[in-house]
Amino acid sequence: MKYNLNELTRNQQKSSNLRSLNKLLTMIREERPTMLLALGAIVINSTLNLLGPFIIGHVIDTYVVEKDYSGVVRWAAILLGMYLVAFVANYLQTVMMGGVGQRMLFKLRNTIFNKLQELPLAFFGENKAGDLISRVNNDSDKINQFFSQSLMQFIGTLVTMTGAGIFLLSINYKLGIATLLPGLVIFLFTKIISPWVKNKNAVSMQRTGGLSAEIQESLQNFKVIIAFNRRDYFRNRFEQANKENYDAALIAGIANNIFLPVYGLFAAVAQLIVLLVGIYLISEQQFTIGLLVSYLAYAVNFYNPLRQIAALWANFQAAMASWDRISHMLNLESNLLPVPATEAVSVEETVMEFRDVSFGYDENKEILHHINFAMLRGKTYALVGPTGGGKTTTASLIARLYDPTRGTVLLDGKDIRSYSPEERTNKIGFILQEPILFSGTVGENIAYGNSNPRYNDPDQLREIIREAGLDRILGTFENGLETPIGPGGDNISLGQKQLIAFMRAVLRNPEILILDEATANIDTITEQILQEILDHLPKKTTMVIIAHRLNTIQNADEIYFVNAGEMIRAGSFDHAVDMLLHNKRSS
Repeated sequence: MKYNLNELTRNQQKSSNLRSLNKLLTMIREERPTMLLALGAIVINSTLNLLGPFIIGHVIDTYVVEKDYSGVVRWAAILLGMYLVAFVANYLQTVMMGGVGQRMLFKLRNTIFNKLQELPLAFFGENKAGDLISRVNNDSDKINQFFSQSLMQFIGTLVTMTGAGIFLLSINYKLGIATLLPGLVIFLFTKIISPWVKNKNAVSMQRTGGLSAEIQESLQNFKVIIAFNRRDYFRNRFEQANKENYDAALIAGIANNIFLPVYGLFAAVAQLIVLLVGIYLISEQQFTIGLLVSYLAYAVNFYNPLRQIAALWANFQAAMASWDRISHMLNLESNLLPVPATEAVSVEETVMEFRDVSFGYDENKEILHHINFAMLRGKTYALVGPTGGGKTTTASLIARLYDPTRGTVLLDGKDIRSYSPEERTNKIGFILQEPILFSGTVGENIAYGNSNPRYNDPDQLREIIREAGLDRILGTFENGLETPIGPGGDNISLGQKQLIAFMRAVLRNPEILILDEATANIDTITEQILQEILDHLPKKTTMVIIAHRLNTIQNADEIYFVNAGEMIRAGSFDHAVDMLLHNKRSS
């Protein structure tokens, strides 16, 4: 399955949009009563505003012409009361829809974030973090703005336009048809130009996501930029992304504002038609001044909302472009699907087994070919071989970060796919070369991902560490468990980061512990401390060590040479060294 959000086919996008639009409607299902009340308020507001011109025309013809000023004052008071009620109704719908928009934004962002947590590692390998952040923050906010600010205005303008059109046709249908003809031209223009506007907004949002991704990546790697004094590289990359974002935003701005002048032009044409034809009808004594005033007001009430719709329609197109970007992500499914649990095969001391396993990140290129091997409980296995040979890929299959394209991986005699994520992660620990830490404290990072409630209490966690014989290691941190950890753990040394990562994994007492170059970048003293941590693992724990430094695999029970998609049992340590040297000479 392809997970690149920017490379989905149009058919995939169309199908995705239909399913995720249903999800959006499901998310706002609880808001329907509030939305109906807001709709009622906007209908009241529009109806009262529509009655105003008719009453004004009636007052002119009945009271102003006859100089009956008491009637003028009476109807003025009635109009004031109507407009006050319309104001209150408009205020209430604004408040109600503001609440609907914020609640929908909260649910939408939760839904997006939960979907991100369901997707496999392959998804994050194909999409930049900055672009995903832009979808979670910027795109969802555009949808919120449309719902909270534009939707009811959009409906209100449609109600006002419909009512104004009815009045125009009922007062004088011939003049009404002439007045509404420019509106037909506007409709055709909007229908033709809207796909282009939506497309330009989609491109602009994609460029915004690309700019966010560029900033996020550059700041994350700023140490390297400083170390190599390549600020010019950072600056040039940023300028290029910023220029692309600027160009796309400029075109999107032009697209979003193209409706307003066009709508304004045809609104002026319509009012000119009313004025010219109306004066002619008055001269022919087929019309009154009051009706002409009312007619002009209704023409304004028909075409002014159209000018509002010009802005609202651009917001709608931007919201739909945002929804396209979000819906593509919401409708992706993980390719790490569970399978029904089966009765475990009798494996005795075998904790994991690969049966004819093949794998490739791309369907056209296979990395591992027909791998068969088994790991026994309590043994230590080393995977050695050249860079790119498939060692980390093998470890990823052990931890089920990916599924094999062919063959089966068995954990405790059962297909590893039949385990829930919680069961699997409790059985398998993974320590990376570059430890991942989160902002917080040392204690919070050690307890991260552990479902045992004792780990959430600092005193109990301290006791757990003491029972495991690891309390001496806390002395390497200034304030023990309460030592603060900054973003990415940049305020502590790499060795201290790895100590936390080791303790986090070891305290879970996993059945299998994978160390992917976990000691490659640390000093020998820290490596000795880490070895002490590993010595506290239960005797039944199986370790898988991926290493380039040969001293780290001297005590391994089994050594496998992984290269060119094959996994060969190396036998003794000396034989493994010979294989590595031979591979270097041949390459």
